[in-house]
Amino acid sequence: MIKSMTGFGRGNAVLNGRDITVEIKAVNHRYYELTCKLPRSMNYCEERLKTLLNGRITRGKTELSVQIQSVGEVSEQIAVNKDIVRQYIEALRDIKDELGLLDDLTLSNVMRIPDAFTVVKAETDEEQLWEDLKTVTEQALSNFITMRENEGNRMKADLLSRLSTIEKWVDIVDERSPKIVEDYRKRLYDRMTEVLQGKEIDESRILLEAGIFADKTAVSEETVRLRSHIAQFREMLESGEPVGRKLDFLVQEMNRETNTIGSKVQDIEVTKIVVDQKSEIEKIREQIQNIE
Repeated sequence: MIKSMTGFGRGNAVLNGRDITVEIKAVNHRYYELTCKLPRSMNYCEERLKTLLNGRITRGKTELSVQIQSVGEVSEQIAVNKDIVRQYIEALRDIKDELGLLDDLTLSNVMRIPDAFTVVKAETDEEQLWEDLKTVTEQALSNFITMRENEGNRMKADLLSRLSTIEKWVDIVDERSPKIVEDYRKRLYDRMTEVLQGKEIDESRILLEAGIFADKTAVSEETVRLRSHIAQFREMLESGEPVGRKLDFLVQEMNRETNTIGSKVQDIEVTKIVVDQKSEIEKIREQIQNIE
């Protein structure tokens, strides 16, 4: 089964007091390139995520992003720095009599004391967090691959249709080739008849010239190779392996054989087929640029 290189997959779950969302998206790229966007506190998971995706995605510029929010229990606590508060109060009371100040300290005054309070984050179980992240990432990856496969199926149907069209044109070229040689022989005979004006015509010379023309314009080798390329193309579409680069090579070879046919055969009908065939091959080439 072929896969498109473009795709998107999303996973979401609430696990162990955390709402975890993972998104994976990819666009066309010659090679596999992965970028991870994680909260800073989760950078330790990056290499594990790359290992998790490695082999499951073989081509495409891929981005994986993670968002995590705490739910349920509060993940942060407020701690009072009692020693600091106590020292501030004692220092103020030491000078209140000396300066004749009123002792009117209140809680609101304490709140203004620098460093009186500290926000303490709850300790995180990093292994548990990784397991939860892995679960959600697997979900996103599954959705991502499914989307790629669905798009790949549509591309495969289109490619098979175009291959069948090219194959029909190759059949027409094969059928047309002998007629092209025969037409050339008749034109040669008519010209010689006109030039010689009733004199005896050397039939062997006509046959020799027709034979030379047939050798020059023979395209049987090219059509055989074209059919072979088409057969290989179909096999690769059914292989279930990443075949984008291999298909690109086959398309180049198909285009080469078509150009050779066009240069050998000077025939209006074949020339039209060559033009149409090159256009169809180009459409195939554009399609396979998006195949993994």
